[in-house]
Amino acid sequence: MSEKTDTVENVDPIDRFEDAMRELESVIAQMEAGDLPLQKSLSLFERGVSLARQCRKSLDTAELRVKTLLEQQGDTDSQIMRPNDHGVDPATD
Repeated sequence: MSEKTDTVENVDPIDRFEDAMRELESVIAQMEAGDLPLQKSLSLFERGVSLARQCRKSLDTAELRVKTLLEQQGDTDSQIMRPNDHGVDPATD
């Protein structure tokens, strides 16, 4: 295995998140322009799906790290904030 390939395969998914997100945004912009041949559109769509999966994996990895850190600190009852959850418990507010 070459050094370059080995390095790419061993990169932490979280480290690749920003680059993957930027590329995904570029793919979306190109597709939204709507002036692409069908084959190019299909190719971009496939790349977009791959990038979206990579971003999801990065986010899942980050969430797992946060949960692990909280568990190590004995804070297993803490809720991790979600995009629509601002850490407010509606039952207590």
